[in-house]
Amino acid sequence: MSIMIVTSLGEMIVDLYVDKCPLTFKNFLKLCKMNYYNGCLFHTVQKDFIAQTGDPTGTGTGGDSVYKFLYGEQARFFGDEIRVDLKHLKTGTIAMASAGKNLNASQFYMTLCDDLDYLDGKHTVFGEVAEGFETLTRINEAYVNEKNRPYKNIRIKHTYIVDDPFDDPDTQLSDFVPEASPEDEMQLEDDWVPLDERLAPQELDEVLRAKDAYSSAVVLETIGDIPLAEIKLGTTSVLTDYTTQTIFCLCIESF
Repeated sequence: MSIMIVTSLGEMIVDLYVDKCPLTFKNFLKLCKMNYYNGCLFHTVQKDFIAQTGDPTGTGTGGDSVYKFLYGEQARFFGDEIRVDLKHLKTGTIAMASAGKNLNASQFYMTLCDDLDYLDGKHTVFGEVAEGFETLTRINEAYVNEKNRPYKNIRIKHTYIVDDPFDDPDTQLSDFVPEASPEDEMQLEDDWVPLDERLAPQELDEVLRAKDAYSSAVVLETIGDIPLAEIKLGTTSVLTDYTTQTIFCLCIESF
């Protein structure tokens, strides 16, 4: 399953491991659906290592799992779903940035280089970037201070879900959506305009589904089921028009 994440540097498509880590997948999916990540800063970017985000406070010490909103404060964190077959082998691997063993909440990171095997067995890997690697490159090249915080704010602007396989809970999660990350007077803001402000609803839906179909075709091409994703789908021009760049940043910090 794919989700589009729009950042102040562009858009990217991420594929999530639905069956391999269901707790983590559901947490991320529902937080995206309740717009929890909208406005979150990439509070840390470590060049050729990882980029971390997902904390509405923008400090790197906050964030709650969706299970807290459903079951109360005692469920703020949820357990690890570490698998030996899910490793930090390639750029764009997505994993939870936990505060310790079985202390996962909302923060996550994306790898900015290949072969970070020393992170294996420590953090739950739950997805990968399928499209938008040029965005990862831009994040990786961001100017940062001595604390690895970008001088110019990089934010998640919006998340778009193509299909949600889970029923929504009776609780209205939208009521718990936090305010946007606090402004930092020393930081420069971006001027990115989200897709939903540039496209009509029908156009947006067509773009999202085209991107999801293309992502699936790339997977099939990789394993040899079809010769070329672009030939099979004929969506390359659409993707080029609307895909600029996206990124997720930041180092693994304790909450």
